[in-house]
Amino acid sequence: MAIKGRGYRSCGIDIAPSFCARILLHTGAHHIAEHIDMDANPARSWLTFSAPVAAARAAGRPIVALESTIIAHGMPYPQNVRTAREVEQVIRDLGAQPATIALIGGRIRIGLSDDELELIARSDNVHKVSRRDLPAVLASGELGATTVAGTMICAALAGIEVFVTGGIGGVHRGAPETFDISADLQELAKTSVAVVCAGAKSILDIGLTLEYLETHGVPVLSCEQDNFAAFYTRDSGFRADFRLDDAAEQARFLRAKWDLGLAGGVVLSTPVPEAAAMPSAEIDTLTRQALEEAAAQGITGKAVTPFLLSRIKALTGGRSLATNIALVKHNAEVGARLALALANAGQAAA
Repeated sequence: MAIKGRGYRSCGIDIAPSFCARILLHTGAHHIAEHIDMDANPARSWLTFSAPVAAARAAGRPIVALESTIIAHGMPYPQNVRTAREVEQVIRDLGAQPATIALIGGRIRIGLSDDELELIARSDNVHKVSRRDLPAVLASGELGATTVAGTMICAALAGIEVFVTGGIGGVHRGAPETFDISADLQELAKTSVAVVCAGAKSILDIGLTLEYLETHGVPVLSCEQDNFAAFYTRDSGFRADFRLDDAAEQARFLRAKWDLGLAGGVVLSTPVPEAAAMPSAEIDTLTRQALEEAAAQGITGKAVTPFLLSRIKALTGGRSLATNIALVKHNAEVGARLALALANAGQAAA
């Protein structure tokens, strides 16, 4: 056993030295295995846990994963950093531990320090990382901000069951011709993480997105209303598969799904608070305008969503950014309560 670099490493998993020292002081070196994951899965060797996240894991406290693409590509500085910290605090205030995920220095960071958060927020060369991008960015050691799909993969490796985001990706408008379908949907079909969101981004074809999820057996839950949410607006006009308002009910649903061996994620949609919601007609008009501009400029692939969000922000005079901030904070409340309910359900079963 040796202290190496910034943290202690055993079985390829790094934890911060301050946490390591506390473990050694209170338990002795021969009990260190009780506080780190001794799983032989080589994928876990790429994980580095922040001290607060490692402490929460050791104590069995619920953890909520957060993505970093919203920080690097979804909001401008300094609103991105301020929002990220406020969202983390919402989760802490409800009794869970936030774990913002990003790729830094060839490691998957599960939980970011203030300096690491600033690095992701302020750097110009941060890759947008989905499933296909993980090996390249890890191997190069460059900076990476995880998408919904990328965050789901990393959260699952870290044993985190609940992930909060703004809105999921989906089937883009015009997809029958372009085949532009977000990798988020395939990840939801295969990776067992609950994704709490304000529905799908309203720049998408939400009807086709829900059809795609149905085809792949991904349950779509809604709380607070019957219909699936539409990011900036509360109601997409499409019904969710099931309405479950209570966190304990949501937790029982997840346990039943995963206990049955039904792999894959679950979408939990919750609408943006009414006071912050935008009119559907306005958002639809502006989205069409932004899509036309993107096509005229030849913007394609994973550059489309950041461009559209930026243009809609400009076209609304910043109102859409305020809505985005409000909805992700609300999602964090719902996600933290779900994580707590899952933890309580696990303790009751034990």
